[in-house]
Amino acid sequence: MANPFQFLQQTRSEIAKVIWPSRREVLVTTAMVFLLAVVFAIFFFFIDFMIRWGLETILTVFG
Repeated sequence: MANPFQFLQQTRSEIAKVIWPSRREVLVTTAMVFLLAVVFAIFFFFIDFMIRWGLETILTVFG
């Protein structure tokens, strides 16, 4: 077990090895996440609508 001073030195050296994304990369990936969330929300809305419409049609005809 390393002493706290050695631990902090090792931690700082490991953090220095991290390649941080640029501001542009963060903005692009954030926009992609929001865009895909909207696309999937619309997709599942239509799937839900079609299932509801199908069940209502079946229940109306046979109910």
